Amino acid sequence: KKKCVLKNFGSSRNIPGCSVCCKSSWNQLQDLCRLAKLSCPALGISKRNLYDFEVEYLCDYKKIREQEYYLVKWRGYPDSESTWEPRQNLKCVRILKQFHKDLERELLRRHHRSKPPRHLDPSLANYLVQKAKQRRALRRWEQELNAKRSHLGRITVENEVDLDGPPRAFVYINEYRVGEGITLNQVAVGCECQDCLWAPAGGCCPGASLHKFAYNDQGQVRLRAGLPIYECNSRCRCGYDCPNRVVQKGIRYDLCIFRTDDGRGWGVRTLEKIRKNSFVMEYVGEIITSEEAERRGQIYDRQGATYLFDLDYVEDVYTVDAAYYGNISHFVNHSCDPNLQVYNVFIDNLDERLPRIAFFATRTIRAGEELTFDYNMQVDPVDMESTRMDSNFGLAGLPGSPKKRVRIECKCGTESCRKYLF
Repeated sequence: KKKCVLKNFGSSRNIPGCSVCCKSSWNQLQDLCRLAKLSCPALGISKRNLYDFEVEYLCDYKKIREQEYYLVKWRGYPDSESTWEPRQNLKCVRILKQFHKDLERELLRRHHRSKPPRHLDPSLANYLVQKAKQRRALRRWEQELNAKRSHLGRITVENEVDLDGPPRAFVYINEYRVGEGITLNQVAVGCECQDCLWAPAGGCCPGASLHKFAYNDQGQVRLRAGLPIYECNSRCRCGYDCPNRVVQKGIRYDLCIFRTDDGRGWGVRTLEKIRKNSFVMEYVGEIITSEEAERRGQIYDRQGATYLFDLDYVEDVYTVDAAYYGNISHFVNHSCDPNLQVYNVFIDNLDERLPRIAFFATRTIRAGEELTFDYNMQVDPVDMESTRMDSNFGLAGLPGSPKKRVRIECKCGTESCRKYLF
């Protein structure tokens, strides 16, 4: 007969008349009501569902005669309150399916068989608990990434290889984070074009900077690697659908951060087909001076990983550091035969020392294929402009740096592998 009376007290959960001033989620508040055996109309907790409990994950398995039982960790309750339940009592189809998938995979790895025994040994049960906790952590991280992204393409996270969870001390950002003492000057003028694709020579933003229009009518880059891309900016008269606004629209494809099974850590694969010469993503991080990059690089070298990308389009003054602040490009691996190519892009900032770094597909990329680029890229000169982008234009990625003092073995596994990153 107990009832939870909610009065208007400014709850952060936007529950009408709520007196609980907190940051708790809706599910957490429902759990509190069930723990206290309180019905609450505002939270949807009534006498009919007061004793409906939600499975957080499954901890163990056993089979007695022909009946299957599962040790259930209930959401909102401590481990000591976990109970053995027959299968017919459980309605969590997705959790049951994932539990058996993890169980069969681990049995194959350990014993080369997939049929579960009648009782699980403690080490196997403990592994399944750790795997379930990892999946929950990765799911929360996936939700955080998608809440922070400003681009159309969704992000999924998957680890079917080991028990590693989300990376520590990584903040997802959508654009450059400017370091201390660095200023990005906004462009002062824009184009007056009605149709930028067919603007006369010198009329649109690329022409005004004495460069070629970068895209065709499908948004695919048509410039040789090494030539800069000048897109329309915030001061231009053209609208959002202008064919010269591609990189600034952000990631358009659904991508997956996944754990590689060959010791290369995290990687990124596309969940959709990507056409040749299409924009895929930017390399985003914190802009720092080359002096600061050298200092951080020595620290990263000792840690065995670094994400320093030199912005040396005209001179080596600034570097992008994506170690702690970055987007999904933070997880893209190296390959000596990559499917992504780097271009320098200028939009609202025309300082040639501070280009934006964009990745375009070098060929058609199939759905499910890993995305890679060459950390030690070299571009064959096509004219005087392209020679600005040479072998020094390199990312200090996992696990090395152009400034490293030791050679780093390459693990890309391609036929054209150079055996070393740097």
